[in-house]
Amino acid sequence: MSTWSNLNLQNSASPLMEQLTFFHDHTLLILIMITTLVSYMMIMLFFNSYVNRLLLHGQTIEMIWTILPAIVLLFIAFPSLRLLYLLDEIYEPSITLKSIGHQWYWSYEYSDFTNIEFDSYMVPTNELSPENFRLLEVDNRVVLPMNSQVRILVTAADVIHSWTVPALGVKVDGTPGRLNQTNFLINRPGLFYGQCSEICGANHSFMPIVIESVPINYFIKWITTQ
Repeated sequence: MSTWSNLNLQNSASPLMEQLTFFHDHTLLILIMITTLVSYMMIMLFFNSYVNRLLLHGQTIEMIWTILPAIVLLFIAFPSLRLLYLLDEIYEPSITLKSIGHQWYWSYEYSDFTNIEFDSYMVPTNELSPENFRLLEVDNRVVLPMNSQVRILVTAADVIHSWTVPALGVKVDGTPGRLNQTNFLINRPGLFYGQCSEICGANHSFMPIVIESVPINYFIKWITTQ
C-alpha cells in the first residue's frame, strides 16, 4: 500500500491548493451531471419507437438548450475568476525567496538576508538514502517557515524553466531577463516535492524542487547557522 500511495500527488499544504482542489471537484460534479443527462437522452432516443411526422420545429426546447448551458457556464466561470484573483494577489510577505533556473539545477537566494544563497542539485541514484525518493531528492533543500506568507521571485539564466510545487498550488515560469512572482502560505510542516514543468533541455526531468516546511523557531535557528 505504501508503494501505491507514493505514486499519487501529495495532499494540499496551502490554502490556495485547497481552493484549487475544491474548484476541481465543483467542476467535475457539473461535468458528471451533464454527461449523465446527455447519455440518458441518447439512450432514450436509440431505444424508443415514437414517431411524430407532424413535428417540424420546437422553439421551446431550443430556447432551453441554449439558455441552460449558458447558466451552467456561469457556475464554472464565477468560481474560476475568484480563484484567478486569489492566485494573482500578492499579500504582505514575511519572507522573500528568489529562485533562478539553470540547465539543469536551481539556485536560491534569501533576499531578506545577507549572503544566503545556494545551488540545489538532484541527488544521483547511487547516492540516495533508503528514505529518499529517486529523481526527487536534492542536496540542498529550500527551508521555509510554516504559517508565514512567502513571496517567491522566479527567473532563469539560460532558457525558460518553470518552478512548480503541486502541493502548494504554485507554478511560475522562469524566463531569462524577466522576474515573475507569486505568493503562498504553507499550513503544515513536511517535505513537498516538485519539478521543472517546462521542457528546458536534455536533462529537463533532473532538476527537482524540495521544500522543507518547519516551524518559525526552527527556521530562525537554521537561518542563523547559514
